[in-house]
Amino acid sequence: MKWITLSIDGRQVKVPEGTTVLEACRMHDIPVPTLCHHPELTPTGACRLCVVQIEGMRNLPPSCVTKATEGMVIQTQSERVREARKVILELLVANHPLDCMTCQKMGDCDLADYAFEYGVKGDEFQGEKREVPIEDSNPYILRDMNKCILCGKCVAICEAVPERGVLGFSNRGFDTKVSTFMDTELKDSQCVYCNRCVAVCPVGALVDKNILGKGRLWELEKEEVTCSFCEAGCKFEVNSRNGKVVAVTAKSPSAGRPLCLKGRIGTAFIHDPDLKEKPFVNKDGEFVQVTWAEFLGLGNLGEKLSLLTK
Repeated sequence: MKWITLSIDGRQVKVPEGTTVLEACRMHDIPVPTLCHHPELTPTGACRLCVVQIEGMRNLPPSCVTKATEGMVIQTQSERVREARKVILELLVANHPLDCMTCQKMGDCDLADYAFEYGVKGDEFQGEKREVPIEDSNPYILRDMNKCILCGKCVAICEAVPERGVLGFSNRGFDTKVSTFMDTELKDSQCVYCNRCVAVCPVGALVDKNILGKGRLWELEKEEVTCSFCEAGCKFEVNSRNGKVVAVTAKSPSAGRPLCLKGRIGTAFIHDPDLKEKPFVNKDGEFVQVTWAEFLGLGNLGEKLSLLTK
């Protein structure tokens, strides 16, 4: 592997050849804001928030699609760069609902975090605002396209699954939006509610209805678990509050399912009043409850195998 040397904010760093400027920055813990970028998706440079200043270039290129080269001199926090990012954020916030206090995404919203960092209040630009009805017709995903910033991550991650491609862009200019084929609601589309789109949405445009009203980000404890409902082995996070599981949220790999409906709504079994606390095994033709130690074979392994094969 060939390595190259470049300068980022006065620091001499080495990165593998072919690395983007954004990747180079993140390899060395140099913060660069992004909204449309995801490490498991093809970079698009859609939001332009990751712009940097590179010596010898007239414009401010997006770092996510700019390859690092030998001897490159980069500034990520110059006055020109920060002003450009602030204007981009002002334009986004100008057409974004500011109901942050009641938004489920509060505390986990990238747009809100960057607006705070760059001092954006949403009063710089005035004009027409989108007024799209909130889609609440399906039981799994709440879609509020008024909050969509057209980052394209939901479209890209849906297209990453072969023969899926439920989402895409429609219309032009101010009327551009993310929609399904023929602009139907999700319940009338080919959506299987894998929640890949929800997992990557940086704002509150897509929200898992399973978690609505059950707690804020800082109130929930998260534990990554592998689903065992089938052989796919999808990764997901179990969200608990005060020691009680309240919801399951999907991870966001670029290939395969992050979590199907069985895994995400399977938590209902945890609080099922009819759920039996001990496992059952077949003994002499009848299912009887045994201890977990016996069921897992922590005692006599041979006896355990005979119980399971009867």
